[in-house]
Amino acid sequence: MDNRPGPLALVGSGEYLPVMTEVERRLLEGRPPRYVQLATAAAPEGVDSLARWHRLGATSADRLGVTQVVVPVVDRVSADDAELAGLVQGAGLVYLSGGNPTFLADTLRGTRVWNAIEAAWRAGAALAGCSAGAMALTGQVPDIRHPFRAAVQGLGAVPQLSVLPHFDRFAGRLPDVVLTRVSNPPAGVTSVGIDEDTALVSGWRDDPAEWDVVGRQSVWVLTPQGREGHPAGSVLRLGAVG
Repeated sequence: MDNRPGPLALVGSGEYLPVMTEVERRLLEGRPPRYVQLATAAAPEGVDSLARWHRLGATSADRLGVTQVVVPVVDRVSADDAELAGLVQGAGLVYLSGGNPTFLADTLRGTRVWNAIEAAWRAGAALAGCSAGAMALTGQVPDIRHPFRAAVQGLGAVPQLSVLPHFDRFAGRLPDVVLTRVSNPPAGVTSVGIDEDTALVSGWRDDPAEWDVVGRQSVWVLTPQGREGHPAGSVLRLGAVG
C-alpha cells in the first residue's frame, strides 16, 4: 500500500493564470474535481486584493472544469474555525496563493484549517503554494520585507527546502543579507530559487526523492559557492516529502 502524500508543487509565480494551467491540471489528475483555494497571504492587502485572487481562482477552476472552493481565512481566528476547516474535505488540490509569506505561515500554523489541509494532502490530495505560498510550506520562512528579522517557522510540509520565488526577477535586487541567509541554510536544508512561471513538483515519479522542474524557466540550487540552474524538464534529487 502506498502511504505517500499527494503531489506537492512549489511555484515561482503564475498561480491561476493560463501559463500554469497544465501544471494545475496535472496536479488534479485522478483526484476529485474540487479546487480548494486560500488567498490568506494577501489578507494584509485588504478586501480588494482578496477579491482579485478569488476571481482569478474562479477563472482557473472554470478553465480546468472543476469546482472552486474558497476558504476565506484572513486571521488566526478564521484559521481555527471548524466550519472553514470542513471546506477542505474532499479536495483534489489545495492551493496557497501569493502575498506575505510570514503572515501566511503565522496565520495557518497549528490551526484547524492547516491541520485539515495537511490531512487532505497526506490522504492523497495535491498541495501547491505559489510565491508566498511556496515559501510558507517550508520549515523556515525568511522575512524578505525585513531582512534583518529572524526567519519565522514555516508550515513544515517540505522542511528540507528553503525557497526564493520570482527568482529571475528578484535575485539581483534582494539585499545581500537575504541571499547570504538562504545560500547558507541549516544542515539538511537545500536552498532553491524558483523562476517565474515555473514549478518544482514532488510526487510525479516513483522515487519520492525526485522533483520535476516544469514551466517556462528554471529552478536554481543556491550554495555559498554560487547557483546551479536546472531548466524545465530537469529532475532534481531533493529528498522525499511527508
